[in-house]
Formats: sequence, C-alpha cells, structure tokens
Amino acid sequence: MTTATRQEVLGLYRRIFRLVRKWQAASGQMEDTIKEKQYILNEARTLFQKNKNLTDTELIKQCIDECTARIEIGLHYQIPYPRPIHLPPMGLTPLQGRGLRSQEKLRKLSKPVYLKSHDEIS
Repeated sequence: MTTATRQEVLGLYRRIFRLVRKWQAASGQMEDTIKEKQYILNEARTLFQKNKNLTDTELIKQCIDECTARIEIGLHYQIPYPRPIHLPPMGLTPLQGRGLRSQEKLRKLSKPVYLKSHDEIS
C-alpha cells in the first residue's frame, strides 16, 4: 500500500468516527440513535479489520469507493444501513436464456458498489 493510499484509508476511518459522534437517527429517538451509532462503528471496524491485509491496489480502490459511497448514501438518506436493491426475479436475463446460473451472474454484476461487502459479513 502506498503512503497516499494509506493516508486516504486512515482519513476515511477518521471520517467515520467523526460521523458517529454527530449522528442523529431520523426518528429522533435516543434508542435508535444509539443503535445506529453502534451499527456504524461495528460495521466500520469489521470491514476495516477484514481488509487490513489487502495489497492489491485495485481491490483497495474498490474498498475505498465502497466506503465513500456508503458514507454519502448514509448522510443523504439519514440511514446507516445499506439500501437494498429491488430486482424482479428473472428480470435481468436475456429472453432466450432464462437459466438460473445466468441470472445469478447478472445479479452479481448489477450489485451496486455500496453493497459489495455487505453480503460477505452479514
């Protein structure tokens, strides 16, 4: 990992902790705020620990993009949880080949950047 990449990753980690300090739940309930803050901290720690030994610059860049996207989406929609995607069953496959294998492949390719690691830790 280069020094610039390391600084970018550490900056994202600090940004998440600053975000947690200021976070308020959309419902306004103190219990919801505490749960959401704890979720953000646990999610960040889990993902950063899981990816701490990455050396491939392309994978590191993907993780940085995912982190940035999740922060921006969380701030915009005021929810810390990843937004689900809603795809109709068999809606992505070509008309001539409606096989399950091709459906799974297309679903994997169509997954947004902010959900790439969510299924791995859930």
